[in-house]
Amino acid sequence: MASKTELLMSLRAVRQLRRVRAFYALGFVLWATSTAWTTWQSPGSRQMWASALLLAIFTGLLSVASVWLQRLRAHGTRPAHHALSRRTTTSGHAHA
Repeated sequence: MASKTELLMSLRAVRQLRRVRAFYALGFVLWATSTAWTTWQSPGSRQMWASALLLAIFTGLLSVASVWLQRLRAHGTRPAHHALSRRTTTSGHAHA
């Protein structure tokens, strides 16, 4: 069984990865829109290729963050039900 500090660290990692994933998703949407607009306005231009490069970077970062989050979830790092843990600690049983 994982120690309490390991569990807290993994819960923090999950929260941080969710925030990072949301940031990367926003970047992906921004650069996808920019790439589509620039391609429509001036196909083959330097701005289009720069936008496409940034779109590829944010797509890769979003993919990696999603895979890491999936792996952390697969290891059973789900948020604890704090009300349940309080209820069991006040039941009078001693915990080692």
